[in-house]
Amino acid sequence: MNENKIMQQISAIFSVFMVIFYIGVGSYLIFYFDEAYLDKPIRVIIGSTFIFYGLYRAFKAYVQINKLFFSKDQDED
Repeated sequence: MNENKIMQQISAIFSVFMVIFYIGVGSYLIFYFDEAYLDKPIRVIIGSTFIFYGLYRAFKAYVQINKLFFSKDQDED
């Protein structure tokens, strides 16, 4: 196994943690953030942006993990 594939696998696993972070921050902004600092429409816009970006990253991470961990490589002998 070459070093490049190992680094790609570590990056794919890290992207899963980033997905959890983005969805968590978006949920926190929408549902639990104190209203004294930001108005509700701004919190919903920013929070939903975080959630949608987290869902986009989840899809990209799923594709990358599926390719790196579960597909057979043709050049490995």
